[in-house]
Amino acid sequence: MSRTGENMDFDALRRAMQENYEQPEGPARNARAEVLLAEAEKLNIPLAVIEALGHQLKVYNYSSEKDRMFVPFARLLRMWDERPEDFDEYETHSLHWVFKWVSSGMVGQPHVPLASIEKWLGEMEHRYRLAGHSERAVRSTEFTVARSIGDLARAERAYTAWLAADRDSMADCHACELHDQGWWRAEQGSDAEALELWRPVLEGEYTCAHEPHAVLASSLVPLLRLGRLDEARAHHLRGFRLVRPMESMRGAYADHVEFCVLTGNEARALELLAERPAYFTDAGEPRSRMDFLAVVALLTDRLTSLGLGAQTVPGPAGRTWTAAELAAHARVEALSLAGRFDERNGTAYVSGRVRERMDQPPLVERLPLGIRTTPTVAAPARPAPAASADADSGAGEPDLAALLAEARRLSAALHPDSVAAWAAVAEAADDEDLTPRDRAELTDHEAMGLGPEGVELFARAAELYEAAGDPGEALAARARGAYVLALSGRTREALAAVSEPYERVLALFAEGGTGVQQAASVLVGRARILLQRVHEAAETNGAGDGSAALAAAETAARELLALAEPEAGNDVLVASRAAEAQAMLGELAAHAGDAERAAELLTRGSEAFVAAGLPWFAVEYEARLTGIARHLGDAEAAERAARGALEHGADFLEPTGHAQLHLQLAEILGATGQFGPAADHALEASHWADEGGEGATLGAWARHQLGGFLLRQGHWAEAAEVLESALPELSAQTHGDGAIVQTHWWLGDCLTELGEHREAAEHWLQAAEIARQWPEQRDHAMLAHLAAEALGHAELLPEAERAYARAGDLWRSLGNVHGLIRSLRARAWLAVREEGSGLDTARELMGEAVRVCEDEAPDDDKDYEARAQLVAELAQTHRQFGDLVARSTPDDADDEAIHALFEEALAHVTLAVAGFLSLGEDALHSRTGAQLAAGWLEADLEHPGWAAARAREVLAAYAEGDGADETVVARRAEAERLLRATESTA
Repeated sequence: MSRTGENMDFDALRRAMQENYEQPEGPARNARAEVLLAEAEKLNIPLAVIEALGHQLKVYNYSSEKDRMFVPFARLLRMWDERPEDFDEYETHSLHWVFKWVSSGMVGQPHVPLASIEKWLGEMEHRYRLAGHSERAVRSTEFTVARSIGDLARAERAYTAWLAADRDSMADCHACELHDQGWWRAEQGSDAEALELWRPVLEGEYTCAHEPHAVLASSLVPLLRLGRLDEARAHHLRGFRLVRPMESMRGAYADHVEFCVLTGNEARALELLAERPAYFTDAGEPRSRMDFLAVVALLTDRLTSLGLGAQTVPGPAGRTWTAAELAAHARVEALSLAGRFDERNGTAYVSGRVRERMDQPPLVERLPLGIRTTPTVAAPARPAPAASADADSGAGEPDLAALLAEARRLSAALHPDSVAAWAAVAEAADDEDLTPRDRAELTDHEAMGLGPEGVELFARAAELYEAAGDPGEALAARARGAYVLALSGRTREALAAVSEPYERVLALFAEGGTGVQQAASVLVGRARILLQRVHEAAETNGAGDGSAALAAAETAARELLALAEPEAGNDVLVASRAAEAQAMLGELAAHAGDAERAAELLTRGSEAFVAAGLPWFAVEYEARLTGIARHLGDAEAAERAARGALEHGADFLEPTGHAQLHLQLAEILGATGQFGPAADHALEASHWADEGGEGATLGAWARHQLGGFLLRQGHWAEAAEVLESALPELSAQTHGDGAIVQTHWWLGDCLTELGEHREAAEHWLQAAEIARQWPEQRDHAMLAHLAAEALGHAELLPEAERAYARAGDLWRSLGNVHGLIRSLRARAWLAVREEGSGLDTARELMGEAVRVCEDEAPDDDKDYEARAQLVAELAQTHRQFGDLVARSTPDDADDEAIHALFEEALAHVTLAVAGFLSLGEDALHSRTGAQLAAGWLEADLEHPGWAAARAREVLAAYAEGDGADETVVARRAEAERLLRATESTA
């Protein structure tokens, strides 16, 4: 870009304006446009001033300073009225085109009187008629004015007239027209119709500089209202990525903030506010500022209603804001702006719409987005289980008897909420209100809630059961206390502690002094302790008495099964002990290395829990079964077990448990190519990990996986957002450096598809730096090669050359001939883009690629496949060599030089034809492509007979070709064109 104040000619001025237009929207670009206008005025060329004014008007329109575009437009219009001959065809068209911007832009400026807006609308209609343009753009602009001031009847009439008028060169692009048409239908309550109108824009059929950006933003609330939540999420992730760098799209940015508030993503909404502090105060377009402040009020009111009014939030610069303070400020400012519009319009329409927007209730309680945000709003607590009908004794709190009855009901059902129910009893009761039996059960469940800290309370519960005349339950309580000792790592002590209860309960049971429930409870405690010993032995690689521990645990589990299984149909608790015994045997089989037997027994145990009406106990074993089935390669069984665990644990799992199960299922589905469902479960995993405080560990891994699944579906923008969110929290210590490399790699893939080549190269280079340290260097080479390609697309040619050279060295060291050859060819193409000796360097590199192909060809004809691959590589190298030379003809070359280059190119392409011909039908398309390239060169070299022969060879090769094959159709058409060209020169 030329320096400020440097005199420039008209061509330099045009280049400078083009360079400036390609810069990011904002004040810096606008300021540069003003400088360029001053440079244009120095040239004393009217067209230069016209073009500079047009440039200034464009950059103002696409910025936060839209109010400044009216002055250059007025000057342009005056110049047109005085000397229309100074305008060329393009500037004449541009002047009429921007009439739309000015006329519709005025309605967004409340200081412009309505009469002036109507005057300019009439002026636009008059001038369009004089220029012979359709009234389509006029009616579209009238529609914009009418809908903005609240004249809905006029807006509908203008809308109908707009669609009825012919499209001509003044009509907005299809994408912009469809955006406005869909917006109007959504405003009329026809969300489905709006989305159908927007479909061609969303699918990429129609695009422009600001579409699909605006359509994606406008579609968010209609999609939420229709319950199409997955699409809404996708549109937010894809659309915000497009809107983020566009300063002029404050209204669309506000739509994304609103979406976050309406879906329980307040933390994400706050992050968006923090990214754009200038949006609070930029006054160049009051309408979009009003819209932005309205959703700020919506967000901060929501935070205040959640009890977070005192939380610090991003706001206008110059002071610190709490949510409650910003809510009041934003509401006042938004309504003040709305009042100015209504005063100008003579209606209350704008204020009404702003109030509706600020006061919207959430549309979705919580819609996971799959991206990490800084937690600001506490996760909603899971509702407590509904009390039974007997638990409420009418008005007021439940009485103690009702609480005891409910606690015993849940205990008898082995329900996970029984501990909480007994805690409610403890809170409501004084000690003197309870019988010894009540106190025993209360103490027992309090101990259960404490886990390893409950040893002493289990002993106290045993004493209370003894006092209540239930020695069997006392022994069961002591066995439970022994088991929690094992959980704290005191396994030997636990075995000693359970020994006496075990012997006593068997004797008591034999005498009829206790029931099977109590005996099974002691036996299950002992079996659990012995199983814990097996786990500990496995952790130390079988050290000590591992095999003895395995045998002892299996004996204990079988003893439990023999006791409980015959009575399982008569009692829920006994059924649970029998099911657990089956599951324990499954775990022991897994420890012994018998995965198939383990899967069978774990399946039996899980099914027994479900059959007994105790599905929550099946979850742990279904999760283990999932892993074993994956190990066995039984994806169907693994998926079934994972889904069972999620279903059975839905109401009882902690958030981290939900995350782990969803992630397991996501990985199973992903491994079988079911990427859509896999992405759904990875999304759920990321949400639950965040809820459970594991966002930086399990959540980051879930987001890594989610990004990969989205990428495999071709959802590039969504995948990029998710992967960029995951990357900062992935660590080599927690997730492994392989996950970091893969995330960078996937991001490079996504950004390449999105046309962000420089950024893609940065990710691939970062991944390559990590992979440089790995013993196996193939990934390092591949990443360097990919980075080089991206750098080339980004026009960073020296950097691309260095990256290709690095990749080539790595391919050479790995003995990967094909990678080396391709890197050499790529460097040759880079070289011809340089001035000076580029063609000579390119020849050297292509020549080296040819030599590598020839030198590496296997001497042994038995290795046919390897030889064929190198023959194909050599033929492709000659083909590219010929193309490179032919395309490198200088613009100022004389006939003799051109002839020499074409002869050189033809020699290489002829060698390519021979190489492909030797490979037979496998290389048919490659061969015919080379034949046609040779034919065109021969035609240029004035050998029409040779060229015609090439064309006929191609037609003969496809005489029986598939008419539905696009390559066949294209080759035939090109061959016929070549034949006609030779006939015209014969």
